[in-house]
Amino acid sequence: MSVVNDLDVWRAANQIIKQFHDPEMEAAQRADAAYSAGDMFNFALWTRINKAIAALLQLKPDGKPLN
Repeated sequence: MSVVNDLDVWRAANQIIKQFHDPEMEAAQRADAAYSAGDMFNFALWTRINKAIAALLQLKPDGKPLN
């Protein structure tokens, strides 16, 4: 089993944001499906992607945090 680097996680998060109306829900559903299947590697991966999605959605267009 290979390790997925942070850059690939952020790229995946960006793609999910572009492709889905509710990207956080999509990533959560994929994490849940992996967990239900006993696939802890992909569960952990989708959890990381979901956290990256949440972080990206908290940024303004100039890249600065909303807060």
